Amino acid sequence: MPSSPRLAALLGPAFVVLAVVIGSLNALQARVNGELGFLTGDGYVAASISITSGFLLVATVMAFSPRGRRGLSRVVTALKTRELAWWHVLGGVSGAYYAIAQTLTGVLLGVALFSVAIVAGQTATSLLMDRWGVGPGGKFPLTAPRVVGTVLVLAAVIVAVGGQVDADAPVLWAWMPLIAGAGMGWQLAVNGRVRVAADSVLSATFLNFAIATVLLGVIVGARFLFSGDVPSIPTNPLLYTGGVLGAMFIAGSALVVKKIGVLVLGIAVVAGQLMGALAIDVVLPSPLHPLTWVTVAGVAIALVAVILSGWPTKKRAG
Repeated sequence: MPSSPRLAALLGPAFVVLAVVIGSLNALQARVNGELGFLTGDGYVAASISITSGFLLVATVMAFSPRGRRGLSRVVTALKTRELAWWHVLGGVSGAYYAIAQTLTGVLLGVALFSVAIVAGQTATSLLMDRWGVGPGGKFPLTAPRVVGTVLVLAAVIVAVGGQVDADAPVLWAWMPLIAGAGMGWQLAVNGRVRVAADSVLSATFLNFAIATVLLGVIVGARFLFSGDVPSIPTNPLLYTGGVLGAMFIAGSALVVKKIGVLVLGIAVVAGQLMGALAIDVVLPSPLHPLTWVTVAGVAIALVAVILSGWPTKKRAG
């Protein structure tokens, strides 16, 4: 039987592949939430619907999971003993902001500029999260392959969407997805810490969605009181699956972040997003975003980036 370090080295690439699959869910979620936001005519309501549907799913599972409920008790204990800081459980704030940024600026900026801003913020923050040891796996060294992988994944996104950038887009609004991307890197790290403390992926996912649901509920409720506008509600049930996809993403990322680090997880998620978008364009082509060879080249570069950044690391930074 292989030794523990040997087994870890063998499983490392498998966790990276799993992270890529998890990341592909973001591409599908973006397609679903984008259409929901367009049909409701209210980005805040669309974001709230998406997050709330995910929360209801997770809460239902939690009701039948003794381990999940015990995990919540462990989180409370960890907060009391200061094993966890209070801000470790606020990953849902970033999730709520990401949903709002997606529904408000996705159409305004276009998918290309929005994606570049998201990835730029996420990659930079993930690099810092690993260097500072914010994630559950402690500090990870910034080796040459990891740095090159980070640069390559940025190049991959720019190449993949470069032909779709609208020069007339109001680029100043790019600060919203830029901050959302930075928040995602932080969210991946703190959700991983909560998962370890709770010894339950379900508990970490539940807390994430609970925080996001409450925050978005307050925002939508306040806007309704002041405006009184009632958005149109689509009847297509598939438009309400964004929250389910989000729950799967949060749970999956919380599971693998300790194994591969925040930076590699972030890069793998980007690669998964690109491949997911590629698959969607093949299976469900959109006349607004036709598949091109430039996009295919971007996906290929992203895959190389994942291989480089996910190369086994023998020693963590102290």
